[in-house]
Amino acid sequence: MRPVTSVLTVVAVDPVTDPRWRTLATSSRASLFTSPPWLAAVCRTYGFAAEARIALAPSGDPVGGLVWTSLDDARGRRLLSLPFSDRADPPVPDRATWDAVSAPVTTGAPPFTLRCLDDSPAASDPRLSTIDEAAWHGTPLDAGLDELRRRISGQARRNLASAERAGVRVEVRDDIEAIRAMHRLHVRLRKRKYRLFAQPVGFFERIWEEFAPAGACSTLLARVGDEVVAAALFLEWEGVLYYKFGASAHEHLRLRPNDAVYWTAIRRGVERGLRLVDWGLSDRDQPGLVAFKRKWASIERSLVTLRAGELTVTPRQREFTVALGELTCLLTENSIPDEITEQAGALLYRYFC
Repeated sequence: MRPVTSVLTVVAVDPVTDPRWRTLATSSRASLFTSPPWLAAVCRTYGFAAEARIALAPSGDPVGGLVWTSLDDARGRRLLSLPFSDRADPPVPDRATWDAVSAPVTTGAPPFTLRCLDDSPAASDPRLSTIDEAAWHGTPLDAGLDELRRRISGQARRNLASAERAGVRVEVRDDIEAIRAMHRLHVRLRKRKYRLFAQPVGFFERIWEEFAPAGACSTLLARVGDEVVAAALFLEWEGVLYYKFGASAHEHLRLRPNDAVYWTAIRRGVERGLRLVDWGLSDRDQPGLVAFKRKWASIERSLVTLRAGELTVTPRQREFTVALGELTCLLTENSIPDEITEQAGALLYRYFC
């Protein structure tokens, strides 16, 4: 997008259906998480409504925009860009355009939260404070497979050899049953390792419904014999392969199935003529995950969480949050069947944003 030099007209649009937002969602500053199919999957799963403002040049062409959701539930009223998304970099070329599209949501009442890469024009806005920082990793697919294999760490190459010797094989699937198999493993991992719920299987199914018709949704299943020991969900948007969800069975980690999945993803990206694998967000307090992604990625950036206003908590909201935490602990006990944990997550996950 070119720098804005003329007076802008700012209009409100539905980012799921408006073709002008789709144009912005394919620009260099946008990502999967501001794309219409991703927005549709999130909103239709949880009953949210996405709102957007776009800036139009005198010609009527869209030059920048911002998308968010307005939430008002037991945790209070707040604006998020965006729920359950790694980031939502606003597709704006400069601060002037950012200021134009963000004016209504950056007053601080209600509080507004945005996560984006640290070079976004939003990151220099004095109305926003940085409240958190995470890591982002990417692997450019700008060479052949032999060169890309040389670029990954020596440890990653040794792990790949171990996986091959152990008989780990990775299937690339595009069907709904593969999505469900991945979700079952995801529920188990979230429950047993982190004592947390997983997002509902309905969300995974809606992602598949939105992306599969365009051939942009693939599930990688790592098997040893007939058992799925690791899995990952990848989505494509505008020449980038996005790693969105991953899970593995702890008892089989010594076989290095995750390394086999990551390398298969790189190979798939090359085969499909994509330009980048986006490994997504990693919290800084998860050094093991950050270190694992560094073995594969040649780019590391910072993702910043920005906020306008303060999240005030009333006694009733605090009581709800405490009860939600206690329910989570109770329903992720090892003695609770995975099916019950999964159902509880489907009921409660919308409150974790």
